[in-house]
Amino acid sequence: MRVFEAAAAAMRAGVPAALVTVTGRGGSAPRRPGARMLVREDGESVGTVGGGAFEHRCQREALAAIAEGLPRRVAFHLTRDLGMCCGGAMEAFIEPLLPRPALVIHGAGHVGAALARMAAVLDWDVHLVDARELVLREDVPASVQRHEGDPRRLLSGLPTGLRAMHLVVTHDHALDQDLVAALLPQDIGWLGMIGSRAKVTRFFLRFRAAGMDPALFPRLRAPVGLDLGAVEPGEIAVSVLAELVQLRRGGPAAPAALSAAPLPIRDGPGPRGEE
Repeated sequence: MRVFEAAAAAMRAGVPAALVTVTGRGGSAPRRPGARMLVREDGESVGTVGGGAFEHRCQREALAAIAEGLPRRVAFHLTRDLGMCCGGAMEAFIEPLLPRPALVIHGAGHVGAALARMAAVLDWDVHLVDARELVLREDVPASVQRHEGDPRRLLSGLPTGLRAMHLVVTHDHALDQDLVAALLPQDIGWLGMIGSRAKVTRFFLRFRAAGMDPALFPRLRAPVGLDLGAVEPGEIAVSVLAELVQLRRGGPAAPAALSAAPLPIRDGPGPRGEE
């Protein structure tokens, strides 16, 4: 039970972890199927799957599963693969246990509010930030955390880390510039900004003149969103959220219509119903 209690505590604290479960064994092996170990993102573990080289490899694989956000199966012959004296074989299933990704939306206007509503439905940990009373708008779900005040002063109390995504979509270009300048050097998983290519270019020229390392510039996703031809605020929010889902699920770098994929029943792309 200690392993499950540790897993529950990690989830409550928002600490990424991975559950390692022995699923098979053969010959002489230290643990039976069902043995479990929890590995946290910092490398600390609770429980054991047998110790020695097998457990060490499982810990390494668990950290990789946390980083990728994908489960994996591992199998080793204890002597041939790991140099252990047991002579048996073991396999394990490794399942990452990841907290909800955080989405911080700087700006509670039409696009920001629409994105907050959609992201909340998809179980993101949504934070909506604005100095104006718009942040208190009633059409935003109660699950969205509202932060009222100057976004620049609130940055230190907002989520960071690789599972934190920040979108800059305020009502003021100068505020956008200040926020992007403050966020670019931070350790966050994604930074996007709504704006034209001309606006982005001007920001980068100013950042360079201020002494910012140009190596940071590629971290900013701008203009943000997938190219869906979006015009209305809700449509723009869909295009931004589509990029975030693509990132979260490890999708392809460029979007493609599902109907464009070739089907065996036809030669080349075409409407789904075409035969």
